[in-house]
Order: sequence, then structure tokens, then C-alpha cells
Amino acid sequence: MSDDSLLKERFNKAVKLALEMDTLPPDIMLEFYAYYKQATKGDDFSFNANQEQDLRSSFKYNAWMQLRGISPKKAQKEYIKLVEKYTNQKIS
Repeated sequence: MSDDSLLKERFNKAVKLALEMDTLPPDIMLEFYAYYKQATKGDDFSFNANQEQDLRSSFKYNAWMQLRGISPKKAQKEYIKLVEKYTNQKIS
């Protein structure tokens, strides 16, 4: 199995675990969100100005923008680290 395939598999496992987690503090949830978006969308930022721009959406967009320039692979690795940290489980 290639390194890219293994990373993608680990990332997908981490996403599943994250979805099963209990609610975390908002700042940690923003970190999860930002790394997920960077891992799946890269620097392809989008913010629909036609939608009602509430404070929550602005915070999420800002958190993602702070990761600008980080490769999707690095974002996947960081997301995995976050999940491992907050679930106390090693993802292999």
C-alpha cells in the first residue's frame, strides 16, 4: 500500500472517530473544522456572501484561512494528530 493510500485510510478513520466524539469546546471544534477543510479542499476557500453571515460561519472561515498554504497531506496528518489527542487512540 502506498504512503498516500495509507494516509488517506488513516484520515478517513480519524474522521469517523471525530464524528463519534462528544462535544468539545468551540475553539477545539474550529481547529478540527479548519484542518478538515484544508485536508479536503486545500486553499480553495469559499464563503457564500449571499447566505446569512452569522458569527459562527465567520469564525469557521477565519480558522480555515489561517491554514492557507498548508498542503492537504499535512492537514490530514494534523487532523489525525488532533483526533488521536482527544480520543486517546492511536490511528493506524
